[in-house]
Amino acid sequence: MTSRRNKRTVLFLLMILFVMTVLAFASVPLYRLFCQQTGYGGTPRIALTGADRIIEHSLTIHFNADMNASLPWKFLPLQPKITVKAGALGLAYYKVHNTSDEPLIGIAVYNVTPDKAAPYFNKIECFCFEEQRLEPRQTLELPVQFYIDPKIAEDPHCKDLTSITLSYTFFAAKDPKLPEILGLPSLKKKQ
Repeated sequence: MTSRRNKRTVLFLLMILFVMTVLAFASVPLYRLFCQQTGYGGTPRIALTGADRIIEHSLTIHFNADMNASLPWKFLPLQPKITVKAGALGLAYYKVHNTSDEPLIGIAVYNVTPDKAAPYFNKIECFCFEEQRLEPRQTLELPVQFYIDPKIAEDPHCKDLTSITLSYTFFAAKDPKLPEILGLPSLKKKQ
């Protein structure tokens, strides 16, 4: 009887260990998915289509561009701000220029401030959805298409909100420190 109980206990503990290991590796992707779905931490939502209605609630969207030192590019918004009605499609452009003499690949991370606006900020098209490759001295104009969910006007926490800032930071996609910078787990084996 004790042997059977010991086997069950060991099996139970092994199952807990397995579940904890799976959760440890899945936590970053699950956290990112959670942030994208809820807007937590200033993460805008991703949408396939625009809003179903437009309301008379205008917001000023400010655009910010930053570069990580690992990437010798210049990056700036082509417009400092635009005003959009909640539900209407907004379209903005950023300009990026590779100042080096070699082709480089960059990836942009993004957020929205204040954080309380993030659940209502929906991106339909964005250069940040994929890596960007620039040839030596090449310049590109990169679009971002978005809308603010009309439900923002119904949120008592957002009643005083008149402006939102959309920020991007470009990093070298091949930067070995990128996972650490982005808070991702390292896949390198420790020696």
